[in-house]
Amino acid sequence: MKIHEYQAKEIFAEAKIPVSPGEIATTPMEAYEIAKKFNQPVMVKAQVHVGGRGKAGGIKYAENAEAAKILAQQILGMDLKGLTVKKVLITQAEDIISESYVGIILDRNTKKPVIMVSSSGGVDIEEVAAKTPEKIFRLYVDPIEGLKQYQARNLAYKLYRDIKQVRKAADIISKLYDVYWKVDASLVEINPLITNTGGEVIALDAKVNIDDNGLYRQPVIATMRDLDEEDPYEEEAREGSLSFVKLDGYIGCIVNGAGLAMTTMDLVKRYGGEPANFLDIGGSSNPQKVVSAMKIVLSEPKVRAILINIFGGITRCDDVANGIVIAFKELNPNVPVVVRLTGTNEKEAAKILKAVHLPTANTIDDVVKKAIELANLE
Repeated sequence: MKIHEYQAKEIFAEAKIPVSPGEIATTPMEAYEIAKKFNQPVMVKAQVHVGGRGKAGGIKYAENAEAAKILAQQILGMDLKGLTVKKVLITQAEDIISESYVGIILDRNTKKPVIMVSSSGGVDIEEVAAKTPEKIFRLYVDPIEGLKQYQARNLAYKLYRDIKQVRKAADIISKLYDVYWKVDASLVEINPLITNTGGEVIALDAKVNIDDNGLYRQPVIATMRDLDEEDPYEEEAREGSLSFVKLDGYIGCIVNGAGLAMTTMDLVKRYGGEPANFLDIGGSSNPQKVVSAMKIVLSEPKVRAILINIFGGITRCDDVANGIVIAFKELNPNVPVVVRLTGTNEKEAAKILKAVHLPTANTIDDVVKKAIELANLE
């Protein structure tokens, strides 16, 4: 789950990580009143769940309250990479001397959190990694032992030479690591971490992504979810206990089990197709989950064929087949569908599908090839 910058800054402030003061505005007049209270130049920052807001025109400098009002009017309602800006953060402008990067994410290879720092902040870290990878320093932290103070200081020395700034940055890195664990984050990031003319070290931006699996322990953070910023079908899938991720292809995939779903998508790519989604119906045999899955996949206009690939263990193939039949009656799909059902009650499932004349396949390779073939006929 993603949260907005202003929400991430609230979490940082609670953890005593220094951030620039700011308030949220939903109208140009609110922006004017907030900027007026600061009585100094401010930044008007679009609050949307995308990166590169500055390059896209979503972050502007305002000399005074009147300018903040005009800029808020321009930014509110604008389309930023497919999302409509409904809120802006009015925050105190800083006289920036330097920009650095600090981020923490889980490294799946080592099964440890990795802290990354770079003196090249203020730009996409992917850009730094691609062009100047030697400027990124990493520390893999033992999750049992935790982050030691000397480790945080060593990282801070990669960013600053002034000992006072090193100590401040080390303190911020330590507190950021605590935030990472406390909120069940999958990512915490400060980009940029700046120094100003007063020698202060401040988190000028803030990014926090929460692991959905930890939300049951984070009731306050769960209320921060902004459904306007999320794909409505991903939300519908979540409510229906389906795992769904939208992709850019044209082969709709309905599969049970994350591993089988990934394998299916790999084979779609291998045989020359492009998957339109990842969709795992899980281990349930509830036919309604199949109906919901079909509805979600059919919502994407780029889908030219749907493949259903089920390996029945706990999931009963006949229940899935009944769900497919119900989906056809309720949704009347306008694209071809090919089905592979193998495992528990597969013979019963075959009879159900044969009665409604649905094309089937016996192997995973066959169902993928058939789906691509049908898609290319569309």
